[in-house]
Amino acid sequence: MSRFDRIYRIHDILRSARHPVPMRRFTQALEASRNTLTRDFEYLRDTLGAPLVYNRERNGHEYDPEAPVFELPGFWMNPGELYALLACEQLLEAVQPGMMAHRLAPLKERIRHLLGETGHDAERISERIQVQPMQVRNSARRVFDPVAEATLCAKVLDISYHGRSNASATRRRVHPQRLLHYRSNWYLLAHCEQAAALRLFSLDRISHPDILDEAAIPVAAADLDAYTSSSFGIFGGEPKGIAHLRFSDHAAQWVADEQWHPDQSGEWRSDGFHLEVPYADTRELVMDILRYGADVEVMGPGELRDEVVERVRKMAGLYC
Repeated sequence: MSRFDRIYRIHDILRSARHPVPMRRFTQALEASRNTLTRDFEYLRDTLGAPLVYNRERNGHEYDPEAPVFELPGFWMNPGELYALLACEQLLEAVQPGMMAHRLAPLKERIRHLLGETGHDAERISERIQVQPMQVRNSARRVFDPVAEATLCAKVLDISYHGRSNASATRRRVHPQRLLHYRSNWYLLAHCEQAAALRLFSLDRISHPDILDEAAIPVAAADLDAYTSSSFGIFGGEPKGIAHLRFSDHAAQWVADEQWHPDQSGEWRSDGFHLEVPYADTRELVMDILRYGADVEVMGPGELRDEVVERVRKMAGLYC
């Protein structure tokens, strides 16, 4: 039995006992030596702050009846829960390197110490759980931190934004609503004063963010959900069409188990797997269609099919 488990058992015995508990009961219940239990008592008292005292008159240990009720620290978790916390830290660090490292360092060290007390190896997490983000566009902490703070504190942000379709950056006043992590990249969903509407801003295109001492105008959660979830992909808005895609049997082995959108519909037919997905913008959808090559055909709408055909024609022109 690890020290972690013994501390739990000692605490339970002391908490439930009506009288001081003799050492004999501890050694029998925990199958541990007197010396081991003495060290556990010292750890419980000196490290965890338990009001553990020895009652000479009754020859037993007890929690000081004059002291406030003692409970093990809230962070006293079992090994599985501690591993889960370390795994979460590993995932968070992979999502945004350095984002919380300086804040989580003391907590991480405490977790590792507790795992050591249980006889488990904390290094196992970093060795056996790895996250490999793909096509990441890194967001600098000097941008991420103020954007995250403004979002959480509901403050207006003044930013310089250089959209990929613009020749130069423009200054914007935005009212942050949500931070989105999508396909290994961060986006800010905010009400843009210039556009007078909700807009998504890629954090890697933001520079010189300034948090203003003005409360951000809130947008109803239903409107935010509609903007980000009504259509396929990161480009929001009301759907303008339903993409009808037919996948070969080979591609359907994966696609049939995937969720492209919460409102999608799919079924097997004699000529393959048919998937219907609502979309508002074709850019991301066309890229996902093209990655399946000859294993997918756009059945409709006609304008989406024409766009894919034109892309394929231009691709073929590069190799002919």
